[in-house]
Amino acid sequence: MTQLRDLLVAAQTEESDNAREQTKAEQDVDQVRTRAVRDQQRLDSGAVSSPKDLENLQREIASLAKRQADLEDVVLEVMERRESTQARAVELTQRLESLEGKTAEAEGRRAAASEEIDTEIASLTKEREVLVGAIPADLLKLYEKLRDQAGGVAAARLYQRRCEGCRLELGVTELNEVRAAAPDTVVRCENCRRILVRTPDSGI
Repeated sequence: MTQLRDLLVAAQTEESDNAREQTKAEQDVDQVRTRAVRDQQRLDSGAVSSPKDLENLQREIASLAKRQADLEDVVLEVMERRESTQARAVELTQRLESLEGKTAEAEGRRAAASEEIDTEIASLTKEREVLVGAIPADLLKLYEKLRDQAGGVAAARLYQRRCEGCRLELGVTELNEVRAAAPDTVVRCENCRRILVRTPDSGI
């Protein structure tokens, strides 16, 4: 969007410059045309009788006609450039408006998703508060300590003899210790030190 805005400003600036150049060129044409008309009127009026003056006047009229034709070519060239720049500005405006629309739509989806996440966080926070009340204080203290040390994940499922916290498989000795531990005993991974959660899929 920033790039398109910069390109649009450049195109609009160029169009404005072309407009001024076109106005100046058209004014030059008008000045030459006015002078040529005045000279032609003098010639047609018969006010100039000297052959030399008549020749000079005719030469000046011819020169003004050529000058007018050259200036009109300049006007046409500037008009073509201006039309091209205007078309470019219109194209950039349309592209920018399209992108702004898509951005607004994406921001709307993000806001909706953020609101949904906030709602879910609030619900989970309440659920966690209920669960925390049923956990022994020493276990909760250990859990919070491990959570700070392990990037927010203090407990991991033991699945198929593998700790899902560090993704490493437990050794035979460690598995035997876990297998022999009572169901309410807190067992931990020897590798990442997270609390291991035993399930029927633990493979022990």
